[in-house]
Amino acid sequence: MRELVFAGFGGQGVLTAGLIVSQIALFKGVNATWMPAYGAAQRGGTANCTVKYGEEKIYNPGQQRPDLVLAMNTPSFKKFVTMVKPGGTILVNADMMTEDTNVRDDIKVVSVHCNQIADEVGHPKGANIVMIGAITKLLGDFTHDEGRDGMNDMFRKKGKSKFEAKNSAAFEAGYNAV
Repeated sequence: MRELVFAGFGGQGVLTAGLIVSQIALFKGVNATWMPAYGAAQRGGTANCTVKYGEEKIYNPGQQRPDLVLAMNTPSFKKFVTMVKPGGTILVNADMMTEDTNVRDDIKVVSVHCNQIADEVGHPKGANIVMIGAITKLLGDFTHDEGRDGMNDMFRKKGKSKFEAKNSAAFEAGYNAV
């Protein structure tokens, strides 16, 4: 079973990013859970969620020892870096990091300038989608096409297919960024 934590400020799309990954897993045909946690109920408050997926049953959807943490800002990095299991990965938004990320020798830290990349592909609100592409490549649990198609399937079901081209471009850019 794989465990991921997505963390950042409200408005950065971390809950949506987690939901997308859980939906990609379901699209592939494996079990998945998505468990959100909210801070202040406003844009800018803290937000995080835990996603678990795999072939086996998921008995506990809560945070334990994530294989990967997506930290979209410095406070999220500081809060969750200690939770990543040894050998795990923390993916950081390099555009929002203000401190050194070399704090543990037993994990891999990957930095992606997702805000910048999202701007470059013409999707300024798509930094979270850039990171979905990066996660898909880093973990290797889903093929490129499974990740992209699973993401687009979720948005189609929500009636948001008009963003498919922009989301696909952001996903592709994130996939190629790592």
